[in-house]
Amino acid sequence: MNFELLNSLGKQRKPFLFISDFEAKKIEIILLDELENFDVEYSIDENYNSNSNSNLNSHLKALKKIPLDFKNYKNKFNFVIQEIKKGNTYLLNLTQPTKIETKLNLKEIFSLSNAHYKLRYKDEFVCFSPEKFVQIRDNKISTFPMKGTIDASIKGAKAKILSDAKEMAEHIMIVDLLRNDLSIVSKNVQVEKFRYITKISAGKKNLLQVSSHISGDLDVYWHENIGNILKKLLPAGSISGAPKKSTLDIIKKVENYKRDFYSGVFGVYDGLSFDSGVMIRFIQSTKDGLVYKSGGGITLDSILKNEYEEMLEKVYIP
Repeated sequence: MNFELLNSLGKQRKPFLFISDFEAKKIEIILLDELENFDVEYSIDENYNSNSNSNLNSHLKALKKIPLDFKNYKNKFNFVIQEIKKGNTYLLNLTQPTKIETKLNLKEIFSLSNAHYKLRYKDEFVCFSPEKFVQIRDNKISTFPMKGTIDASIKGAKAKILSDAKEMAEHIMIVDLLRNDLSIVSKNVQVEKFRYITKISAGKKNLLQVSSHISGDLDVYWHENIGNILKKLLPAGSISGAPKKSTLDIIKKVENYKRDFYSGVFGVYDGLSFDSGVMIRFIQSTKDGLVYKSGGGITLDSILKNEYEEMLEKVYIP
């Protein structure tokens, strides 16, 4: 029903905010002219201010992480590797929750953080994501998968990440998956730019992130089919894995926690275009305190220690 409502709003060219959980089962749709009636804030800004914020930096030093213990993560990692060897998946995005402690509340985190996509949903969660989901402009749909992360301070970091065989294989798998996804909803799908580097502020350090740009052509009636398009593309391939269906089944078995809105999608339709982000870099308020959800892609070439460290490295406020 929610996706049909999106089709109807698109047909009427009525601007809305769209929020979906990971499984695309919990959908929130808010008309932009009614947003002030909701305790929800968002920002989509490709040219966001990435300058250091001294108020935030002081709190970052006090950001305490209480992660999943290494042995527990190792068991989950090994389970995924066995599923890969059985041929049930060849890339799986393994995520886990990390308890954190900070003096900032969700509203303050939203206000102080810098990111391309920011969303605060009531007192439930906040995300500050660098990753696009899909963007639709001038009857063209684009997606920009991010796969491959390295500390920018490492000597020769750019060359190292681009030449890493495991990272290359993982990135190719996701590009292939998302090419297939876009081909379901569009024509003339092509990879416009393959494996380019962007720099991301990650709290006390900078990270280099590897992305690609894939696009396809939509017909002029895409507005009234926007709900159908999103339904066919969700869950996001970049944050699940490939092949998508069997990988989603494995994720349910191995992660042993609810992603909920983490790794879901939020986006804005303004009557002319649509822009959306994958909800990574995500903090959720629970009855036991704040939880930061993070993870990374696992392939047959993945190294246990590196994957565990990457999961924790992604626990930051930009």
